[in-house]
Amino acid sequence: MPAQRTSAPTAAAPALPTVGGKKSSYRERVADALRAALIAGELRPGELYSAPTLAARFGVSATPVREAMLDLAKEGLVDTVPNKGFRVTEVSEEQLDEYTHIRALIEIPTVVDLARTADSASLEALRPAAREIVAAAAAGDLIAYVEADTAFHLGLLTIVGNAHLVEVVGDLRKRSRLYGLTALLEAGRLKASAEEHIELLDALLARDENAVREVMTRHLGHVRGLWAAAHE
Repeated sequence: MPAQRTSAPTAAAPALPTVGGKKSSYRERVADALRAALIAGELRPGELYSAPTLAARFGVSATPVREAMLDLAKEGLVDTVPNKGFRVTEVSEEQLDEYTHIRALIEIPTVVDLARTADSASLEALRPAAREIVAAAAAGDLIAYVEADTAFHLGLLTIVGNAHLVEVVGDLRKRSRLYGLTALLEAGRLKASAEEHIELLDALLARDENAVREVMTRHLGHVRGLWAAAHE
């Protein structure tokens, strides 16, 4: 799926998501959708995007898009271009390696611990999100994929009860870019990757710490692999 330029907004308008079941303002929901498009690689570095163009693409008015993009600028995800719009910031290979390394240090041991400490009901409550990831992959909806993936992983970490941990990982996820999702989709391998979420959930419910560690290590490795696939 090629990057959409300001002159040709042809993508169908996606439904605005609600991440993790939270009650969000309309502006926050627009920001979530734009952020997901950015992470999935549908909004690319070097491209200039105007608020009216993005509004037409997402089926909303320009004002909440402009406000949402200003929120993303505060997060360092886009730069404002006066009187023109917004440009997605670049992420270097070194930066992505750093983000992935930090995520591995935090997420792998934390999720492994959940195999011992999390109650089954809390884990089972994440199954709908895991299924949404698979459904989005099957439908080729990269924005929905990223949204469901975010809800699932942050939902797992929320079980720990450490809000700061969730915030840190959420920020790292926002800064990572999964440009290779398109390549994975076109190669017919995105659904298999999506099914790892169900595999992880089943391992947690089985209290199999070794399996949880293996799936998490493999899954986080895809972040780096997706980047490489997009730059081959």
